[in-house]
Amino acid sequence: MLGENAVAQIFALSELGWGSKQIAREVGVARNTVRAWLREGPDRQYGGEGRVGFLDRHYFWIQSRFQAGVRNADVLRQEFEAIGISVSLRTVERALRPFRQSWQKAQQVTMRFETPPGQQMQIDFGEKWLQIGGVRQKRYVFVATLGYSRRCYAEIFGSLRQRDWIMGLERAFRHFGGVPEQLLSDNAKPLVDRREGGRAVFHPEFEAFCRHWGTVPKACQPFRARTKGKVERGVGYVKGNALGRLEWVSDEALDEHLLWWMRNVADVRIHGTTFERPIDRFGAETAALRPLVNHPSYLRVRHLTRKVASDGRIDVDTNHYSVPPRFIGATLEVRIEADSLAVLWQGQIVASHGIHPGRHQVVEDPDHAIHHLEGRSLPVQASGICRPVAHYAAIAGGEAW
Repeated sequence: MLGENAVAQIFALSELGWGSKQIAREVGVARNTVRAWLREGPDRQYGGEGRVGFLDRHYFWIQSRFQAGVRNADVLRQEFEAIGISVSLRTVERALRPFRQSWQKAQQVTMRFETPPGQQMQIDFGEKWLQIGGVRQKRYVFVATLGYSRRCYAEIFGSLRQRDWIMGLERAFRHFGGVPEQLLSDNAKPLVDRREGGRAVFHPEFEAFCRHWGTVPKACQPFRARTKGKVERGVGYVKGNALGRLEWVSDEALDEHLLWWMRNVADVRIHGTTFERPIDRFGAETAALRPLVNHPSYLRVRHLTRKVASDGRIDVDTNHYSVPPRFIGATLEVRIEADSLAVLWQGQIVASHGIHPGRHQVVEDPDHAIHHLEGRSLPVQASGICRPVAHYAAIAGGEAW
């Protein structure tokens, strides 16, 4: 859009007999722009409030579609064509611009919501690539942050299954020594089945877990993850500070480092919002948390039954665990306790494995493979993150459970 000085210059040069091409070069604008001004005169109007756009009469319809979630200009252009309105993509983009700008501003404006001691704990997962044992691997970091004190708990997992969320939560409860009134999360599929009328419908297993511990689940609105900004920032803090060094000898070494980091760095830093150390504010919070007493773990024991497939394996949580080949076709009992899986036949353990942290993986006992193939053994796949239960007990700050 030309300023008043540029417009005056165009007409002054024209009166001196300059041509539109020469004027355009002198003023630094397009030749067609000069011609338009000279043709329509100094009172020419364009842009601004005085111009009626091609799609202005469809303003409220565009607004309703944008609020319904149609925010892609080309998709909206296709919808216009479907109702017989031919319009360019650029025109639709211009019509959408004010709605996008308002939406982006609304996304950035977040009221800081402070909660009283013991009321809320925010939870989330982040991911990061690390060198573990000389191999570049992706790991997922679970972070739980208490809303009042900002004290956090962090743990590394190899997957994002529902079981990982529940294990992380239980160990956070053990670490803090109590249970908050609410758990605030995003709409992660292991926790939230769907949304109905703006309300989150939680996964039955996660609801049962919350009932077991006497806490209330809450989910932030879709695309409004900033409403749990305390843990969002906490995840970034853990990834950038605790996991700033990218090489680790083993997962056990990484676990021990996180335990040290939580107690010697995260708990005693001056928090940027409260201007206090989380461990100092935790005194008021711990008194408000519901005590654990001798509350049993939700994952203490799971009993399942599985039929052995023709390849001599059973399927548990998408992973495949081997059993002796003589049980092919039989239905066996499966008992899962903490990180161990036992397969039983008539009350006797016939196979045992560590729980694999990934999905769609094969966990093979070499003896089972040798018997199944009559001497030809299959390669044994590593089980990813395999740690003794004592490591988790150390992190939780108590006895193994």
